Amino acid sequence: MSTSLQTPHDPPASAIAVAAVAAPAAKQEHGGHVLDNPAWASLTGAHRRFAETVGLAARYQDDVSPIAAIADPADPRAWADLAELFGSGTALTLAGVPELPEGWGGGEAIPGVQMVATTLRGATDPEAVALGPEDAAEMLDLVARTRPGPFLPRTVEMGSYVGIRRDGALVAMAGERLRPPGWTEISAVCTDPEYRGHGFASRLIRHVAAGIGARGDTPFLHAAAANTSAIRLYESLGFTQRVTTVFRMIRVP
Repeated sequence: MSTSLQTPHDPPASAIAVAAVAAPAAKQEHGGHVLDNPAWASLTGAHRRFAETVGLAARYQDDVSPIAAIADPADPRAWADLAELFGSGTALTLAGVPELPEGWGGGEAIPGVQMVATTLRGATDPEAVALGPEDAAEMLDLVARTRPGPFLPRTVEMGSYVGIRRDGALVAMAGERLRPPGWTEISAVCTDPEYRGHGFASRLIRHVAAGIGARGDTPFLHAAAANTSAIRLYESLGFTQRVTTVFRMIRVP
């Protein structure tokens, strides 16, 4: 799940569901960090209004986000609930699960990283304009051209999104996605190819981070490990890698 998760080998965002789950060695209910399972914490907390839930499995409404989560990958009941939630034969992507239960088919594993803000300094940007549901069509068009990761018609409702315009056209944007307690994920960071090299991504990340910090949360984000240019940018802004993870394409039995 990423600010920039997709790689040339990723399936289209519309064809999969992205599920984030805790690594077996770091379960939140046993004292692990809330970022070990941020999607579950978000779906059962700040984003409950967007959630569809079956027992120990939850997903966002299908026009909000393809993200889903299970409470504990070591619990067979969670996998049964996930199967009921999605339905037999459905393809989805799980994060942070090294092994799958018997009967669950696995595909390509894409390495990823989770990064947290350590020395990042937020700063409001005078050119950053608020984006809302009325801007969804433009946002979807920018996402289609830049592929920052899954973005759907109502993703903009998950948090604060901002953009930069040139001659009235939206040329860069960034916003908020997952909201586990005390943290907010920065996501959908993208710039029109014709406007890259102007520092828009850095400026918008700092702007979004300023809003996150103003309400007492700490920014974090995800990226594909292969997206080294994005990772270097995040590091230069003050993000530090917290954990590595893996995004694995699977299919419900």
